[in-house]
Amino acid sequence: MSKPTVLIVEDERSLQDVLSYNLSNEGFEVVTASDGQDGLQRAQRMLPDIILLDLMLPVIDGLQVCRQLRSDPRTQHIRILMLTAKSEEVDEIVGFSMGADDYVTKPFKIKPLIHRIKALLRRPKPDQSNSERLAMHGIEIDRVNHVVRSDEGDLPLTPTEFKLLWTLMRQPGRPFSRNELMDTSRGEDANALERTIDVHIRSLRQKLGGLADAVETVRGVGYRFRPDREGV
Repeated sequence: MSKPTVLIVEDERSLQDVLSYNLSNEGFEVVTASDGQDGLQRAQRMLPDIILLDLMLPVIDGLQVCRQLRSDPRTQHIRILMLTAKSEEVDEIVGFSMGADDYVTKPFKIKPLIHRIKALLRRPKPDQSNSERLAMHGIEIDRVNHVVRSDEGDLPLTPTEFKLLWTLMRQPGRPFSRNELMDTSRGEDANALERTIDVHIRSLRQKLGGLADAVETVRGVGYRFRPDREGV
């Protein structure tokens, strides 16, 4: 059985060494990069299971690296854990929902970090065998036929609700800001920008019925599709 691969993109050599040593001892195959450009190229080449990505990097910063990874179909599902030295930057990271799956602030303890990494790797990913169909928690969404089904049958979603659900289900566990979700609503529903995302989410939850708790509110950020559901 192959080892899980982790790419560490960190310009602080001492921290890079500590992370490499501890993750290697935990059974990971470790690759390192010291600037954003090198990290991006290595990620695109090796397609690691998870990336530890520093926010403040030379050449290109972690924010740009993350955005480019998320815009590429080959790398958009790679788990990304962001490292930041300033606690106030956490609000920016999550608030703009630039694509990180999780984040930690420096200084941090190694053991809790490793637990976070392993927890990220346990998160279910959408079925990538068919990029136009997703299924999770009893909800199936088919983008080609524009159909959403649950155990209770087809769900009559509006175009905006459909787009919101698709966006959330593609990356379960990742929080999306209201602004980012608003961007996904543009297009078919011309009135999308005249109402709040909260209204659309409320209506979506009502139509999901007993599965409504799959769409979870992230306080101070927006919404996410839950990677797991209690009692299921």
